[in-house]
Amino acid sequence: MRAMILDKAHLPLRLAQDAIPREPGPGEVLIRVSACGVCRTDLHVVDGELTAPKPHVVPGHEIVGIVERLGRDVAHLAAGDRVGVPWLGWTCGECQYCRSGRENLCDRARFTGYTIDGGYAEFATADARFCFKLPDIYSDIEAAPLLCAGLIGYRALRMAGDAKRLGFYGFGAAAHIAVQVARHRGQEVYAFTKPGDAAGQAFARSLGAVWAGGSDSAPPKLLDAALLFAPVGALVPAALAATAKGGVVVCAGIHMSDIPSFGYDLLWGERVVRSVANLTRRDGEEFLAIAARTKIHTTVQPFALEDANEALTRLRDGRIEGAAVLVP
Repeated sequence: MRAMILDKAHLPLRLAQDAIPREPGPGEVLIRVSACGVCRTDLHVVDGELTAPKPHVVPGHEIVGIVERLGRDVAHLAAGDRVGVPWLGWTCGECQYCRSGRENLCDRARFTGYTIDGGYAEFATADARFCFKLPDIYSDIEAAPLLCAGLIGYRALRMAGDAKRLGFYGFGAAAHIAVQVARHRGQEVYAFTKPGDAAGQAFARSLGAVWAGGSDSAPPKLLDAALLFAPVGALVPAALAATAKGGVVVCAGIHMSDIPSFGYDLLWGERVVRSVANLTRRDGEEFLAIAARTKIHTTVQPFALEDANEALTRLRDGRIEGAAVLVP
């Protein structure tokens, strides 16, 4: 098969023409990849900010494909099923976190496109437990961003509680999905983009944001919660300053630059800063059920598999509206 492989951080991905997919072991499935989203987490892997990928890893963790072969003891899937594979690719099922419904915190967890080969390829092997059946109303490329941008956005919304006024800092793939869920729930959305990004602000308003401005701007009303999708630590004090007493700032990324020091007055008033770590299967089941009912629109830009480096460069430069998706 063809696959895009990361040999060493900070270098372009290499197209391998003779990569051989691993046969599914017990509890696994072999998937023919139809589409794979390009996520900011992939940039963190490629740029060396996530420092422990498996050697010669195939990135990509927003996989949509068709089950080709089943390993032993797979009972809930069949050859021909269309499935999605997310970032969380394996957990032990035995630790205190797994046994308490917090498998996203499992210390032994493995991750698709990082410690398990991912979907920048024509085939991928996955743990059947972490494969989701996808709503039929989505095409393959429409469904791909749901597998991480959608899931992490949904978990971030859960962490924000019942906030009426929500601020979204960074308006990329995750935010453009989460804003639609928030609007479906009757929440007001305030969008913060890079200063001067008129196109990004117009995109946010087109999806239902009641206000859009630069991240250096103050919203017209104090927020009940702020969701940070941009991996910029300096946005934490900015978001706290825009949040009312009792509000919460949710850091939704897996990596963030250092948070600068700030005065206690920004945190005082029972404000909360918290992070989102990975996802659970429950998140996936709940979010995909919502997606099936509401027909969330995903804005996608398709790329050929061999153009993965170009897609990553455009994402890094902020030149992707919505989400980039590789189509093998």
